[in-house]
Amino acid sequence: MTALFLYLLLGACVGVLAGLLGIGGGLVLVAALAWLLPRMGVPVDAAMHAALATSLASIVLTAAASARAHDSRGSVLWPTVAWMVPGILLGGWLGSRFAIGLDGRVLRWCVAIYCLLVAVQMLGSRTREGGERADAPHGAGYALAGGAIGWLSAIVGIGGGSLTVPLLVWRGVAPVRAVGTSSACGIFIGLGSALGYALQAPAGALDLPWSVGYVYLPAALGVALGSVTCAALGARIAHAINGASLRRVFALFLLVVGAAFAWSALG
Repeated sequence: MTALFLYLLLGACVGVLAGLLGIGGGLVLVAALAWLLPRMGVPVDAAMHAALATSLASIVLTAAASARAHDSRGSVLWPTVAWMVPGILLGGWLGSRFAIGLDGRVLRWCVAIYCLLVAVQMLGSRTREGGERADAPHGAGYALAGGAIGWLSAIVGIGGGSLTVPLLVWRGVAPVRAVGTSSACGIFIGLGSALGYALQAPAGALDLPWSVGYVYLPAALGVALGSVTCAALGARIAHAINGASLRRVFALFLLVVGAAFAWSALG
């Protein structure tokens, strides 16, 4: 019961963050799981792979709930999603295959560097003024972009919002629609990547009940349940506070997370 409570609590925190910011929750989840899973019986040498795989598995349900909420408000550009999904699925599968072949310490460096890059992007980002396009971006270029996003997301254990949202905003999509479309893409990032970690892992990767490859199902389901329950709360809070200030605070927090991963990789 203690473990379930911790998973639910962690999911609740991630759900609030996702509702507040649209991005960044996956990085916090990976960091927390990398610390928590070894204390729940996951072998230390497999903890980083399990943290990534479990984070991605939980993202499937979290992203689905978010996408449903955004779709009810007309904020998901489904034609864009359709163009990106084939690349996302293939990229997620290949990215997880690549990550499985890396040492856990190398993966910690990957996540550390990505945390630092996202923090810098959040600190330097500016709201786009005007120029919003009326159509849904489409074309083969988005399939290629989806492949790159899926590949990198699988390696750092995220739903891809920190990649998809800036891409779509740069292409003229309104930020709220970029977040909604990114949420829908996150479903398929989680599916392709988590299946890769589950089916391509070496035999007995975790050697624990209720694990499939590197995916530890009790943690994935507990986190997903807590996240889905609390995402709406984060969205409500976001309308009541200064978003720019919140992003700066969270960016500084990501700098700390990245530094902690780098320190653990050195140890």
